Amino acid sequence: MRKLFFSILMSLICIGLNAQDIAQWRGSNRDGIYNETGLLKKWPDAGPKLLWHFDELGDGHTSAAVTSTGVYTTGMIDGKGFVFSFDLTGKLLWKKEYGKEWAESHNGVRSTPLVVKDKLYIFSAYGQLLCLNCSNGQTVWSLDMDAEYGAKNIEWGLTENLLFDGNVLYCTPGGNKASIVALDINTGKLIWKSKGNGETSAYASPIVINHKNKKIIVTMMEKSICGFDAATGNLLWKFEHINKTNVHPNTPIYIDGYLYCTTGYGKGGVMLQLSDDGSSVTEKWKNIYDPKMGGVVVLDGRIYGTGDRNRKFFCLDWKTGSEIFAISDLAPANIIANNGLLYIYSESGKVSLAEPKADGINIISSFPVPFGTNPHWAHLVIKDKKLYVRHGTSLMVYDIAAN
Repeated sequence: MRKLFFSILMSLICIGLNAQDIAQWRGSNRDGIYNETGLLKKWPDAGPKLLWHFDELGDGHTSAAVTSTGVYTTGMIDGKGFVFSFDLTGKLLWKKEYGKEWAESHNGVRSTPLVVKDKLYIFSAYGQLLCLNCSNGQTVWSLDMDAEYGAKNIEWGLTENLLFDGNVLYCTPGGNKASIVALDINTGKLIWKSKGNGETSAYASPIVINHKNKKIIVTMMEKSICGFDAATGNLLWKFEHINKTNVHPNTPIYIDGYLYCTTGYGKGGVMLQLSDDGSSVTEKWKNIYDPKMGGVVVLDGRIYGTGDRNRKFFCLDWKTGSEIFAISDLAPANIIANNGLLYIYSESGKVSLAEPKADGINIISSFPVPFGTNPHWAHLVIKDKKLYVRHGTSLMVYDIAAN
């Protein structure tokens, strides 16, 4: 009996560890909402304690992918892309070169690694899709998405934070041959490919939504917001959404049958309502606020983000799109949230902790990012009471645990 109990206990522990060892773009739901407890509600005047930093990542705009046992990120050195693996104390465990990376404009690696249990997935700006072993960086499988699926490179390089669901990995080559493909996550073998509407990809990172028990992949292509049947790849609907640059990096947000999609360069956002069967969408409202690449978060029926051409920190009503408030400080920035507080990383190089109010926000604490070079574009990450801040060549890790 005692042996049986021990066996069951170890199985539960292993299941729990495996469940934790998933790290993806903007948190567990890809919506910028983190669910940590026991965090500081105010930082020291000089900022939270810096636990460690690493300053030899090379060029890159990617966030950290953090699991219960390790930290992974990417960078470009001498035109080559590398994956870096650290333990939780900042010790470099391995560094893996995976090929050519983007050195033509806004230099550096674009896509944050996806970690699923013991495997890591990365999509390069030149369309190389790789699966690596987390323990040593060895290649498990790889695909040239141009050769296999006609991936069409775009002005600033293919950029996608990969999406998975169960044993399926989704990737968006773009173009006439395959707008989006579904692959076996363990082998890279094709499950389905969809021509969609033939548009190129548009720097977007898709989401999978469960709409009335129907799974739909939602992403933004060069001129359209698109919904694909997750089981078959069939294009269910598209909704025209055009800006002059065909750049749409913000991940859509889905809540209870409604889908918010927004983009920069003056275009702004649109709220779509899905039909009951998910086969069509209807426009509910539009708004002028236009995050370029910083994303938005939704708290208590309010959308928080920062604009590009309409350069303000804004708050909109989720149901109506009406402006609740807009302030000139902080924008542009990327935003995440935890336990009702906003974590704002401005392109000026300042990280702020803010409390939403009825008609504005209260900036509780701020600190300047001390290390790194080039633009402050990488999104913040919270994991196990630590705040991960990437600035170009540097990754910084802060202790934000409440004492």
